[in-house]
Amino acid sequence: MQKTNIPQAESKSAELVAQNLEQLKQIFPEVIKEGRVDFEALNDLLGNYGDTAEERFALNWAGKANARREAQKRSTGTLRPCPEESMDWDNTENLYIEGDNLEVLKLLQKSYHSRVKMIYIDPPYNTGKDFVYKDNYADNMKNYLELTGQDKKLSTNTESDGRYHSNWLNMMYPRLKLARNLLTDDGVIFISIDDNEVANLRKVCDEIFGEENFVAQLIWERAFAPVNLKKHFSESHDYILCFAKNLDTTSCNGLRRTEDADNRYQNPDNDPRGVWQSDNFSVGPRIIEKVYEITTPSGRKVLPPEGRCWLLTQKRYDEFVKDNRIWYGSEGNGVPRIKRFLSEVKAGITPMTLWKYVEVGHSQDATQKLKQLFDGNDFFEYPKPVGLIQRCLELYSNEDSIILDFFSGSATTAHAVMQLNAEDGGNRKYICVQLPEPTPEDSEARKAGYITIPEIAKERIRRAGKKILEEQKAKVEKEGLFTEEPKKLDTGFKVFKLDSSNINEWDSDPGNLETALNKSLFNIKTDRSEDDLLYEILIKYGIELTEKINSHIIDEKTVYEMGAGSLIVCLADSLSTAVAEGIGKLYKEVSPEGVDANCRVVFKETGFNGSDEVKTNTLLILKQHGITNVATV
Repeated sequence: MQKTNIPQAESKSAELVAQNLEQLKQIFPEVIKEGRVDFEALNDLLGNYGDTAEERFALNWAGKANARREAQKRSTGTLRPCPEESMDWDNTENLYIEGDNLEVLKLLQKSYHSRVKMIYIDPPYNTGKDFVYKDNYADNMKNYLELTGQDKKLSTNTESDGRYHSNWLNMMYPRLKLARNLLTDDGVIFISIDDNEVANLRKVCDEIFGEENFVAQLIWERAFAPVNLKKHFSESHDYILCFAKNLDTTSCNGLRRTEDADNRYQNPDNDPRGVWQSDNFSVGPRIIEKVYEITTPSGRKVLPPEGRCWLLTQKRYDEFVKDNRIWYGSEGNGVPRIKRFLSEVKAGITPMTLWKYVEVGHSQDATQKLKQLFDGNDFFEYPKPVGLIQRCLELYSNEDSIILDFFSGSATTAHAVMQLNAEDGGNRKYICVQLPEPTPEDSEARKAGYITIPEIAKERIRRAGKKILEEQKAKVEKEGLFTEEPKKLDTGFKVFKLDSSNINEWDSDPGNLETALNKSLFNIKTDRSEDDLLYEILIKYGIELTEKINSHIIDEKTVYEMGAGSLIVCLADSLSTAVAEGIGKLYKEVSPEGVDANCRVVFKETGFNGSDEVKTNTLLILKQHGITNVATV
């Protein structure tokens, strides 16, 4: 019998270079020659003539080319599920990921491309004291495992380093490049920063997002008292840069207005459109065609004041009178005024670029509140206030948005998402990514048993979620029986940890031939679970990590199905054709009627026990059920 080969399932993250080439080919097919870009032809098409590299306006630094290439490289890593460290694993839609954010961002490219509405990050400010992760462009995954797996001390980026600014920019550039891909077309990114790198960051963002997509450079008043030990000035603010992916399609929600706090809106004439307030009907300077005599309901004749005119032409005024939009006072003999209805007022207030600490909180207040959450223990220096990130969320997220923070730190973003959901009934989901940076050995956190920053952050989310739920319950009890029951709040999170792939790589070293051949026969690493492999398949096929996974038993084998049959996975050993027959029936049961779910089925290569007959018959049976997309791992 002829040997049957089933294609191998994708084992790497998204191939961004190939995708970019294909997009360019669709627009300018003539510039792609033998799979490469003819830049001279492309420049001619774009009308770029004559400029040399030295004459172009750009920010350059040592290592920029490598940083750009790194953003295009594919990751061979995976994210391993950790249900034991999670909360409400089966139901939550929130993610907490431990790992190097560069590799994690690569792994998220398929599953979350153009899905994230808002990104907030608080990267290292490059003050010379904070940690700046140095990527290893040769093998960044190996570099990550060595640094974190062996618990080596991670170094800081000091000013004595000859490439002080370059090191920081090389860290930021590929991460921002990948982050942009994840934003929805109307998505935005907020980046906290201070004076050390704000100028460089602005230029980098201009390049990555386009300077036409700059939204604002916000000033956050982070301190409320001066530091008198400072020689020249006591810095009391940080910056937050805001860029859109596409400013033309991006809208701001505005700040929530306090309805009618001072009771300016009334309804003395019982207008069915609701409460309103009256506004001046005369304006200046005078326009002759808007000067005319008005007769009030009481018969009084009225002209606009000297040098002014009426707001509307006489024709429009008559239309407003018919629509009951002109008010002459309760006696009907006052100067006419126009009615402004509360229902027609813009829902949100346009925010200003200066954010004062009394509105969004300051560093000292954030530190104290986090201490209170941890029963008086001080584990984090200068965390961001919940109110600061909550304001960003209010301005640019929707009730069901996905929020990403890939410099998660103390997990303030997760806290802010839960808090805002509790207040407005939203169902925002967060993805937090944090390097498992060890806590200092002499720190209060280490003494309390927290070995890494993610351990503190996860506990912070648990405690914050519990506190918010208690506050919700207390509010319902206080307001009485007729209070509407709040929507169920998602305070859980799924933990994943970055690691090398679950699948052994082929070792081409002749000295390791015996080991390599053994690994090719048993290609799944022995220390990996079925769940590890299942989630790697989800990542590589572009399925969200919070997708509901349904388990079925077919011929005593576990079969996983998700997305209404769009992906079916069986990782069992000793497969039989009965499994294929069962999968075919399952696909018809779960896929929506009349909808082509384009089902993909994945098996474990060793599950066929080397039997070409079972493998061939499996393909034939699945094809009879309309399934042709079959792969193995």
